[in-house]
Amino acid sequence: MPKVGVVLSGCGVYDGAEIHESVITMLALDRAGAGILPMAPNIEQMHVVNHLTGEEVAGESRNVLAESARIARGDIVDIAGIGAADIDALILPGGFGGAKNLSDFAVKGADCDVNPEVARLVGEVHTAGKPIGFICIMPAVAARIFQQAGVEGVKLTIGTNESIAAAINSMGAQHVESDVRDCVVDEDHRVVSTAAYEIATCISEAAEGIEKLVAKVLELA
Repeated sequence: MPKVGVVLSGCGVYDGAEIHESVITMLALDRAGAGILPMAPNIEQMHVVNHLTGEEVAGESRNVLAESARIARGDIVDIAGIGAADIDALILPGGFGGAKNLSDFAVKGADCDVNPEVARLVGEVHTAGKPIGFICIMPAVAARIFQQAGVEGVKLTIGTNESIAAAINSMGAQHVESDVRDCVVDEDHRVVSTAAYEIATCISEAAEGIEKLVAKVLELA
């Protein structure tokens, strides 16, 4: 079975990787017999959010790689050391960490900058013709990566979020409206996406779409 890289962005929906999405992704991969290579950039988070109150914690700093290690049970590597030759496919779960740590989409929207290592690896994997899955907010980040690489018309979904869909279209990708329990497949670009908690109201809804995404990514690998 293929080895699949999973890019995490911290630990916790408001300032890092969405934990449900990350665990469901890795569980689906493991159940399918795939190898899993968790990774994250070795950078500081944009900020730290108290997940009980939803408020920013002033004066506190956390490292994205160290926080991501919580989800990966310590079995994780720095994304800087990974290239397309090391994996057969790539999946990026969502959470605000994708829009705050892997990029600054949360601040700049369609004019965002993407972490150089994340953009590099996504570009390498895409150029190698290997499949990539984007979950939750990550299709918006993907649109920016593809735009800056000169790749146009990639089909992506954020579900039914009109404002983020408009941002995706403005970056040269093609947003496809979808149900949370499904995923959108761009066969030509070997890209799969699902809305998950962008529109999911419960964990089972998010899981259904993510599991379909994982199955399709493995089918393409």
